[in-house]
Amino acid sequence: MPRIAILGTRGIPARYGGFETFAEHLATGLTQRGMDVTVYAEAESGSPMHDTIYNGVRVRHVPPWSLGRASVIAYDVQCLWNARKNYDLVYMLGYGAAWACWIPRLSGAIVWINLDGLEWARSKWGPLVRWYLRFMEVLSARVANRAIADAKAIQLRYQKLYPSGAPCSFIAYGAELPSEPICDAALVSMGLVSDGYLLVIARMEPENHVVEIIQGHELWGKGLPLVLVGDVHVHTAYCERLLRWASERVTFLGPIYDAALLHVLRRGARAYIHGHSVGGTNPSLLEGMASGCQVIAHDNPFNREVLGDAGAYFGTVQDLARELGELAGETPDLRRHKRDANIQRVREHYSWSQVTSDYASLILSDIGLDVPSGGASA
Repeated sequence: MPRIAILGTRGIPARYGGFETFAEHLATGLTQRGMDVTVYAEAESGSPMHDTIYNGVRVRHVPPWSLGRASVIAYDVQCLWNARKNYDLVYMLGYGAAWACWIPRLSGAIVWINLDGLEWARSKWGPLVRWYLRFMEVLSARVANRAIADAKAIQLRYQKLYPSGAPCSFIAYGAELPSEPICDAALVSMGLVSDGYLLVIARMEPENHVVEIIQGHELWGKGLPLVLVGDVHVHTAYCERLLRWASERVTFLGPIYDAALLHVLRRGARAYIHGHSVGGTNPSLLEGMASGCQVIAHDNPFNREVLGDAGAYFGTVQDLARELGELAGETPDLRRHKRDANIQRVREHYSWSQVTSDYASLILSDIGLDVPSGGASA
């Protein structure tokens, strides 16, 4: 039975973000395929290390060190040290602690590193952190046995920059196809009506083009209000700028972590506007598509790879205003066709079952066991 450790998340069940959701689906799927899987989780500071079981997956709780901004890296290093023995394969999500990923290799474990998009390019990081993360990306090509990219564009970039580094395989991120009907009561409680608003779900950061989305909506100047989900009450100049647009037509709901409520918001929206431009396959985009949203996405290789011809794109404020105008003029049949196309694209290319099967095949191949047909692209 292959013994797998998944590191780099705050733990499962998922309550925080994309990596946690990914770890939950992957770990439970691999367990159902007969593998012995451990997910490392962040315990409360000062708590003793202990294990619990979640849907057949061992969850190992590691109390983090309180080291300010370095706490995340220190936590990853703690997990790597604990996982230095007893596993056939250690999968680190993110490369922030790439320099320490050699630790499990000393005991013969295979180490994978998930490239996590272009984390070093995010505007929230200062010059020193950006340099560190960029160096960790370079180092990951030397330390890991294999790099994993969740977008082909990330895989191609890696292979071009590090031709002599660790092999890089593409395996997509996944999404669930929700079956719940739209809950009108939940929408009414937030002052919304089904099919009566445009939706943005994002971190309020420049690379997500939230300002440009608001400006495009304002330039369009008609009809549907814009609803934004994300923490805008953080003390940054960017968030302060965003809040100046708050009005009856631009509503900030704040952060929402309830998956069921987010499904309701997506399914009730006329369209989901996706401004993300940094990283690989973005979970928010897939979840919008899976919910049957029409999607208008920022025009970049990552979004085009996922959305294909099933949505529309914008590069400028003017582009977005034009797309919103076209959206408003669509017939119900055309809107239904576009929604169905998004759902079908997720079903064919981004199901968690297929993602898990691709991972299982690659794991078995790397540790030298029999491999079923199919698998990831190397």
